[in-house]
Amino acid sequence: MIDEKALIQQLTDASTKEAAFTRLVREYQEPLYWQIRRMVLSHEDADDVLQNTFIKAWEAIGSFRQESRIQTWLFRIAINESLNHLARKKQSVSLEQKEGSIAATLAADSYFNGDEVQQQFQEAIGTLPDKQRLVFNLKYFDEMKYEDMSDMLGTSVGALKASYHHAVRKITDFFKNND
Repeated sequence: MIDEKALIQQLTDASTKEAAFTRLVREYQEPLYWQIRRMVLSHEDADDVLQNTFIKAWEAIGSFRQESRIQTWLFRIAINESLNHLARKKQSVSLEQKEGSIAATLAADSYFNGDEVQQQFQEAIGTLPDKQRLVFNLKYFDEMKYEDMSDMLGTSVGALKASYHHAVRKITDFFKNND
């Protein structure tokens, strides 16, 4: 595990900034990638969003206020970049096209090696509104506590619990309707 105080000190010193940022990337690139990937689905899109996340972090590291952990700050950047990416993609895609494209994206992705049930599960998650999908992914896959999500997303614990509940209900309904 990384010593955050030492890392932040090194990130703010011009002589050690590059080496410290390289350590930061090595430490957080995998968990950030998987968080992004669960949002955008495609490996190529996830790589692009991850790169944008680290570019934004590099540009903003001097303004990091240390009010939260550096991991929380990076996840917040990654989530915002993921949501921005999804918003750009949605501008030209209808809901029916989106559902079809989720299945097509997963089927065509050479990095996806899940069975049919896993593919249906990802399709069900893909039908969720972006914010519900985000909360579901953080809770279900990352087992993140609501309090940590609240800090990261700036949303109340109650609202997060409601989003998760609605997401679970919609996923359950998806499986009932596609049986």
